[in-house]
Amino acid sequence: MKIAWKSVLTAGALLLVGAALLLAWAPWRTADPQAGLVGGNGRIEATEIAVASKQPGRLSELLVSEGEFVKAGQVLARLQLDGLQAQRDEALARLKQARQAVPTSQMQVAQAVGNHQAALAQVVQRETDLQMAQRRLPRTEQLARDGFLSDQVLDDDRARVRNLQAALNAAKAQARAAEAGVDAARAQVPAAEASVQAMEATLQRIDVDLAESELKAPRDGRVQFLIAHPGEIVAGGARVLSLVDLSDVYMTFFLPEAVAGRVALGSEVRIVLDAAPQFVIPARVSFVASTAQFTPKTVETASERQKLMFRVRAQIDRDLLLRHIEQVKTGLPGMAWIRTDPQAAWPEHLAIKGQP
Repeated sequence: MKIAWKSVLTAGALLLVGAALLLAWAPWRTADPQAGLVGGNGRIEATEIAVASKQPGRLSELLVSEGEFVKAGQVLARLQLDGLQAQRDEALARLKQARQAVPTSQMQVAQAVGNHQAALAQVVQRETDLQMAQRRLPRTEQLARDGFLSDQVLDDDRARVRNLQAALNAAKAQARAAEAGVDAARAQVPAAEASVQAMEATLQRIDVDLAESELKAPRDGRVQFLIAHPGEIVAGGARVLSLVDLSDVYMTFFLPEAVAGRVALGSEVRIVLDAAPQFVIPARVSFVASTAQFTPKTVETASERQKLMFRVRAQIDRDLLLRHIEQVKTGLPGMAWIRTDPQAAWPEHLAIKGQP
């Protein structure tokens, strides 16, 4: 019996200690019920940017170090892309060849037009010869009937008409072939021009890929981590370094559903960091989660509803951050306080003293 009572007392003591620790840690605890304040634990966070390589290659230069501030557009690293440079040289040679093909195709058009005109002239000449032979044949036939010409002369004139008719047909066929040659030659001109445009586009694409071998900062920020180092092979899409935008800083904390339901976007927040409790940082609510965190599977009783916690984000003013950019640090823990009554005054220990 004594052992049983000791076990019960030990378990009770542990429960009391656990309850005390939970009350001390609880991120939703109220500082002063009369002051109408509620607070939550959180950490200072900022927007992180992964600077990655679009093309695979060897990292030849790394121009920044961890903790360094960089400006938008600043070159951070360079990749060695010898294969891509070889492709550019090949594209330049093909572009030169394609540009030379354009005047060649235009000359072929002019030549085809000349051939067509010569064929048309040949048709006209054959038509004239045929007309002369056809006008002569009736006279030859009359003279042959009258006995002034032999039958041989008459047969020669008739043969001449047939030959000239065949020659005219051949000339017309050549003219049609020459006309088709003109159409074919003209079709080669836009094809040659399109080839030039295609090679120019290929060269432009390669130039873009080469330009992206220089990794530049997408915005102002500070180098957070160096992931790759000179000499390493970087895969396409692999991160080389990480930036943090210190002009976009916020704290995420949690509030119970009874309070979160009354928090509006833009509400005032006061942040106190553990590392600098003497300073109060003003902020504004920029986000309130629409769904609860830590939600039980079934919510049926009032005690269970107290477990519903909603994520809230407090955004620090950009101008304030820029004025103190050198002092901004991420990952610092602290408390974010918000008024449950917007008309209530902030207590003295959360008042903003002077120009922050």
